[in-house]
Amino acid sequence: MSTTASETSTGSLTGTYDIDASHSRLGFAAKHAMVATVRGGFKVYSGEVFLDEENPQNSSAKVEIDVESVDTGNADRDAHLRTPDFFDIANHPKITFVSTKVEKVDDDVYTLIGDLTINGKTNPVSVDWELTGTSTDPWGGFRVGFEGKATVNRRDWDLAWNVALDKGGVLVSEKVKLEFDISAVKKG
Repeated sequence: MSTTASETSTGSLTGTYDIDASHSRLGFAAKHAMVATVRGGFKVYSGEVFLDEENPQNSSAKVEIDVESVDTGNADRDAHLRTPDFFDIANHPKITFVSTKVEKVDDDVYTLIGDLTINGKTNPVSVDWELTGTSTDPWGGFRVGFEGKATVNRRDWDLAWNVALDKGGVLVSEKVKLEFDISAVKKG
């Protein structure tokens, strides 16, 4: 991974990082009634990232999400998302992602491929990432920032609930955009 203009003199990016959930976002967006985009995210999660600056293919990531923390800004919709129609949190309280491969695409651009498990079903997902910067925070922690995105079909994880609309189409799109803003702090 190349260094960015915002990097301070703290040295190499190589190392193990904890995702700082209080300064990160794991989000999603889906079309509702074929006209509006509904956005949401998860408020409780943890993750660890290993970055290898010289050999990015050796980098890795692991994330665990508390599904009960889903938040779309609408309590009724969030309650429905927690049911067996969608996330079935009684039987599957966690979503996990474990990387299997990292590819450098361009300067500060990477593709992270891994296994995403939702509702006990695992499928490969490819996420495009951009290194957005590095800095040393006021407490001496070395931080790295990434923005990521991917598009998945929710039916691949048996998230199939829907309602047909009178004039054609469905209430909830099958295509879901995943959106990530990550701030991670280097360990020790």
